[in-house]
Amino acid sequence: MKTAAAVSVSASLSQKARSGSGPESLLTGRQPNIVMILVDDMGFADIGCFGSEIATPNLNRLSENGLKFTQFYNCSRCCPSRASILTGLYPHQTGIGQMTNPEFDYGKPGYRGRMNRNCVTIAEALKPAGYHTFITGKWHLGKEHGTFPLDRGFEEYYGLNEGAGNYFRPNELMRNDQYIDPGDLPENYYTTDAFTDAAIEMIRNHHPDGKPFFLYLAYNAPHWPLHAKPDDIAKYENRYTKGWDALREERYEREKALGIISPKWSLSSRDPEAPAWDELGAGLKEKMARKMAVYGGMIDCVDQNIGKLMTALEKMGIQDNTLVLFLSDNGACWETGAFGFDFNPKYSMKKYRTVSEIGTDKSFVSYGRSWSNAGNTPFRLHKHWVHEGGISTPLIAYWPKVIKEQGKMTGEVGHIMDIMPTCLEISGAEYPKEFAGNRLTPVEGKSLLPILEGKTRAGHELIGWEHEGNRALRRKNWKLVSSYPHPWELYDLEEDRPENNNLADKYPEQVKELMDLYEAWAGRCWVEPWNPVNKYWPFVKEFLKKDRKK
Repeated sequence: MKTAAAVSVSASLSQKARSGSGPESLLTGRQPNIVMILVDDMGFADIGCFGSEIATPNLNRLSENGLKFTQFYNCSRCCPSRASILTGLYPHQTGIGQMTNPEFDYGKPGYRGRMNRNCVTIAEALKPAGYHTFITGKWHLGKEHGTFPLDRGFEEYYGLNEGAGNYFRPNELMRNDQYIDPGDLPENYYTTDAFTDAAIEMIRNHHPDGKPFFLYLAYNAPHWPLHAKPDDIAKYENRYTKGWDALREERYEREKALGIISPKWSLSSRDPEAPAWDELGAGLKEKMARKMAVYGGMIDCVDQNIGKLMTALEKMGIQDNTLVLFLSDNGACWETGAFGFDFNPKYSMKKYRTVSEIGTDKSFVSYGRSWSNAGNTPFRLHKHWVHEGGISTPLIAYWPKVIKEQGKMTGEVGHIMDIMPTCLEISGAEYPKEFAGNRLTPVEGKSLLPILEGKTRAGHELIGWEHEGNRALRRKNWKLVSSYPHPWELYDLEEDRPENNNLADKYPEQVKELMDLYEAWAGRCWVEPWNPVNKYWPFVKEFLKKDRKK
């Protein structure tokens, strides 16, 4: 077991400028560093520069000096998105069409519960090009031998190997390939802070050798359980007493004022399983306002840590030639029910004893689909679904040496699988045809570099999604989508990205054409019919049935 000393970070940062020539890039004269920051379960409207009231001055600053993507997509769930972002492929092509670990191995190529060896990660691709490769934070791509970060190209790892857990005393916390005893952690330990400190430590330790680095900083925040530090909660203690209906309206108006969304789009209706705030009793209102205050504090803390990271890069003299990307792995999280859950038997916890204990280590709670609906403003549905609320992420790109039109927004459509080819192009690394004796699936993504340079690019002819039977295909402005097991819906996203007006009956020929394209995409990308393949479905079905009764 590693002790707390193993995760400590010295207070002083190296002031020494980068030295050594290293391989040169035609773009910048030196290979850029790459920092990819991924947050967990954060909605489209949860940061200030995308319409939120939550204080995110550091992210706002990155967007003001960088580029904002308003039509960027993920894969609607944590494991599939992480597989896609690291490989440049659709998640099914990596073997993670659903979730990870052996219980999700359904004996089909697209559903093996682990990344296959017919793909490489960004770390595996950049290492031969002279890059250091670091990861801190949530992995969630395998717990078996051969599936850890060090098995997939990363040279240093500090983070979580579970999907969700205690922020103050996490289980399955690892340094490289060794687990850390929670009892060895310092008293004031908090994952968001620790992941940032570890990332800075890794960069600083290797800084003098002059080699570029790729850092994958994957915060587990703001995924449940809602755990935040007291000072961060206090900032939002009375902010959410007006409830989710008022918050959705406020965010919708800010999004229009910022130009994030078109003024011709109507705000989607309140989630049908979420009651009106005014219908709640005083006690439930107090509890739910506290939950959202904790959630706000978690995002606030992420922003503080991004500021700490950027200050460290600046002090090391490498900020200008570092591409920083910030995004979320899926939309805001609906789990479970309108009001979320208040404890988890896995942790042998009783319910919190007072409202004030929500957010502390005495509680284990989520905030439910009522607040999640506000997190995904103006869109419908949530994480797990492939309507816009489940798959839309804010994306901020910051790179002073390349992005000249600072503060600009782009509506060009992109997908997280575009990040791998972007890293390849700007680093000069090659995507091999074979790796470790295995023939590789060709990359599906397309580089974002032309957009970062202020140009346009030939975008995707189409983009497809499938997760737990939820399906979608986007081609240009048309989107075909269904939530399992319901029929196909059709939307014109230019006119109605919140998906309020289903046009399937009006344009049956368009539906048929997109259905055929979806089937061709699904067959090519190892997507299988959900119910016959997925032995996990009976549990999901029962779970959803209970959720509707809450």
